[in-house]
Amino acid sequence: MCLAIPGKVRKIFDDRTAEIEIGGIVKNASLELIPQVSVGDYVLLHAGFAIEVIDRGKALEIFRAWEGKVD
Repeated sequence: MCLAIPGKVRKIFDDRTAEIEIGGIVKNASLELIPQVSVGDYVLLHAGFAIEVIDRGKALEIFRAWEGKVD
């Protein structure tokens, strides 16, 4: 099973890496697997790679579930 976590793209660097914010924590990740990503997009992260662009609503739903605020 693969665990991926959502994060928001804050900056994109020339080497196809990005600064990603995950619940207030900032990490760098590779964008090699999803070249179409833009600043402001939400992505799923796994093992240092952004693996999929997801919509904001889905990312917020995951964050709420982590906080135990599931409808």
